[in-house]
Amino acid sequence: VQLQASGGGLVQAGGSLRLSCAASGRIYGNNTLGWFRQAPGMEREFVAAVSWNGGSALYADSVKGRFTISRDNAKNTVYLQMLSLKPEDTAVYYCVARLGVGVYSTTKYYRYWGQGTQVTVSS
Repeated sequence: VQLQASGGGLVQAGGSLRLSCAASGRIYGNNTLGWFRQAPGMEREFVAAVSWNGGSALYADSVKGRFTISRDNAKNTVYLQMLSLKPEDTAVYYCVARLGVGVYSTTKYYRYWGQGTQVTVSS
């Protein structure tokens, strides 16, 4: 499974961005797609994840109400709509995937990782 993330960039506080991640390879059947992020000098942290049919989504408390995760299975793509961005959202955002059921917020459940896309929010 390969993951290609895009959509990062520089935005002012209060602005918005939409990240996309296209999955390819043996990504079929039940799977979970999601996002983690890592700021400089910080540990990688969970952002959001969504189940195969979109029926189950999980968010970090820090992004609830501001970020929305969605997916288009016809395109094997997951999106992260980010609104009301804050400087503390600045990080490299990584797309992740796991095969099988279950939506989790810890790194150990996600076998596949994309290359990351930089999001920078200026104050």
